[in-house]
Amino acid sequence: MDQKEIKSLIKLLDDPDQEVSRHVEDRILSYGNGIIKYLENAWEQSFDAVLQNRIENLVHKIQFKATKEELQSWISHGSFDLLQGLIIINRYQYPDLDEQRIINQMEVIKRDIWMQMIYEMSPMEKVKLINHVLYTTYGFSGNTTNHKDPQNSYLSQVLETRKGNQVSLAVIYLIIAHKLDIPIYGVNLPQHFILAYMDTDKQHTMEDRIQFYINAFNKGFIFGRDEVDSFLKQLNIKPEKHFYEPCTNQDIIKRVIRNLISAYQNLAAVDKTAELNELLELF
Repeated sequence: MDQKEIKSLIKLLDDPDQEVSRHVEDRILSYGNGIIKYLENAWEQSFDAVLQNRIENLVHKIQFKATKEELQSWISHGSFDLLQGLIIINRYQYPDLDEQRIINQMEVIKRDIWMQMIYEMSPMEKVKLINHVLYTTYGFSGNTTNHKDPQNSYLSQVLETRKGNQVSLAVIYLIIAHKLDIPIYGVNLPQHFILAYMDTDKQHTMEDRIQFYINAFNKGFIFGRDEVDSFLKQLNIKPEKHFYEPCTNQDIIKRVIRNLISAYQNLAAVDKTAELNELLELF
């Protein structure tokens, strides 16, 4: 990095000429994340509230651009790693996120389940064990008192507070299940998000392969197709095939983003809503 140019650009940030100001901003943005430490240093040394605000906005623009590029790369490379997709969304609000901490927290939960697992366990027994560890040992639960809080959608916060919404609790559940080679997948229901325990025999039809459903928001409650039918009937929604079957990792990340958009709309956070819509448009 050209440190002389960086220092000169930062000095020009409060230039009253709009043309100069625009050029300076574009040039700073072109440096990417590497320039943030210089901007933060300039912020600390400044006593000008207007300049500090300008620097804050620039840092946010750089970080948002990085998040957008990461998400685009995740999509274009096949979206195979759901945990990585969730970490990218997490960085939207927490750009300095310790990714390894999240990975380690998930590994600890997985290990605690694995140590109690017996090979001959039936699918129902495996789910009951996961339920016991997640909801009794770790105390995860649905955030029913503040359901529209955006923090319910950020994985780092859900792992810390042990409270989340339907999607965040379900993704923790299914990521850990996959680490244990247990065939549990997300199902994208309208106004809800559930899990399906799948038979791995691909000779069966998709409907026959679904052994039962799991409600991660309700302490891992196990239920059947009839309950899904009743739920859709209550909502007066016509049953469609994709309401019963596993969805893709991209579907899950889109659902997380939509939940965040709804949460920030509820808070009248116009800028965040617009940025999250930008992320959604990448799909």
